[in-house]
Amino acid sequence: MTVVGTPPPLPVRDRAAAHDRTAGALSPMLIRLAEERATGVLVREHGTLHLAEGRVVHAESPLAPGLDVLLTAHGTLDPAVWPWTEDMAAATHRLFTAGLLPRGALEVCRLGALYDAGYFALAPSSTPGRFRYGTPAAASPLRAVPVAALERETLRRRELLHRVWPDPATDGAPLIRADPVAPPPVTPRQRAVLDRVDGVRTAPEIARELGRPAFHTLVDVRRLAAAGFLVPGRTAAPEPPRFPPVTDPDIALLKRLRDALEAL
Repeated sequence: MTVVGTPPPLPVRDRAAAHDRTAGALSPMLIRLAEERATGVLVREHGTLHLAEGRVVHAESPLAPGLDVLLTAHGTLDPAVWPWTEDMAAATHRLFTAGLLPRGALEVCRLGALYDAGYFALAPSSTPGRFRYGTPAAASPLRAVPVAALERETLRRRELLHRVWPDPATDGAPLIRADPVAPPPVTPRQRAVLDRVDGVRTAPEIARELGRPAFHTLVDVRRLAAAGFLVPGRTAAPEPPRFPPVTDPDIALLKRLRDALEAL
């Protein structure tokens, strides 16, 4: 656990009891921050969670389309009136105060984007998370999400994907079309996804292009994989380092260096 900034004084905890509470949690650090009613930003390998008094008020992930994409892709909101800013939480607050969308519609869209990004943010990670303590944000009229609710929804989504198709390779690899012997019918949603499978795009990239939640696209992709319509391709291997060719002057210099070392 890495903490950035000056944390507030913490109460003395019973380590054994704390371990029991966090055992099996997707992010033990997140559980502890919720118990401490911490405010700040938890940065993980695949996403970021913004906390206010131990509750999640915003989530972001490079693998999930943001609220801006979800609202403007299909005309729900005119891109010209979106309060473009890198601070998505602030943009959501501006949308509400400007009255550009009914509160209920904005709440549903915001929660959908939060759970979508939170699913990826809580994915298994090969690196430890980092928490930056911060000052409490301005009070938002939109409700925050308890950490327990986010973890519970993330687990439910994992289980759903596993039931649809147990191989997670389709979630992040470039997707390749396949030709099933007796192809079953596909829904219009699945057809839109399948039409964009080209051996290069991944499921999150297709979701962003379609302006749809990434998790919903993962469900469509796994159903298409189960039906034999697509398979995961290989991820591109990192390019080996390239070294400049060795020239005759280089060889001569190496020989002089060798002779000098032997003379020592």
